[in-house]
Amino acid sequence: MSITHFETFHALHRGNSPLILCNVWDGGSARMMRSLGAKAIATTSAGLAWALGVADGNKLPVDLLLHAAATIVRAVPDLPVSIDMEAGYSDDPAAVADLAQRIVATGVVGVNIEDGAGAPDLLAAKIAAIRAAVGPGLFINARTDVYLRGLAPAGERAAEVVRRGALYTGAGASGLFPADVTAPQEIKYIADNINVPLNVMARPGLLPAADLATLGVRRLSAGSALPEQLWGRVAALGGAFLRDGISDPICADPMPYGQINALMAGAPA
Repeated sequence: MSITHFETFHALHRGNSPLILCNVWDGGSARMMRSLGAKAIATTSAGLAWALGVADGNKLPVDLLLHAAATIVRAVPDLPVSIDMEAGYSDDPAAVADLAQRIVATGVVGVNIEDGAGAPDLLAAKIAAIRAAVGPGLFINARTDVYLRGLAPAGERAAEVVRRGALYTGAGASGLFPADVTAPQEIKYIADNINVPLNVMARPGLLPAADLATLGVRRLSAGSALPEQLWGRVAALGGAFLRDGISDPICADPMPYGQINALMAGAPA
């Protein structure tokens, strides 16, 4: 029996080194990361929304999300793909489960879903509905914003993450993602007190992947860091060109046209 992308993606969270994900925003960026050795592809909701001219934060129309998911899967058919579905674009667990089914139908094998500022019980209900609708194969990565939004006092955040993690994994989550945690002792505490793979996100001062592995981290995500870098660079170059009309800066140190085009060549239409 051949190994499915579902099985591959789960297995990538069980290695000795964390699964490193350079989160992408379209088919082209997915092909780029594949060419650089990515073992799996995951999206950044912010980068994907910005690429489509939409603000991040559960604002993306569902049809655009589904189109993006299908485009990314088509661009990298040999790799497992996970899609960030933010908070599910609804407070109705049944509607969220329906969306998850439609995402899986594009060929996706994992999703991120977050609690944001909402009640933990609501995210647990969404996760339970997704799991009931799609079965055991889908990797459901439960993101909690305890650190990102300061939802507990500084000294109590790790314990609150563990509390929410028990709720989310009890509902069927496959992994736990406390966005914005960086302190090594808190990362280790969380990893030691959950029974699913721990995902952390790139932040200034975060330990390297090899050190994170010793703390129990099994997945390291770039989040929106790469598109933020790109938007900053393009704004600086584009602004200067519009102001001065000088060509040299925007033509300096590019990835050559032919190399980019070759990277995209052969992608299924």
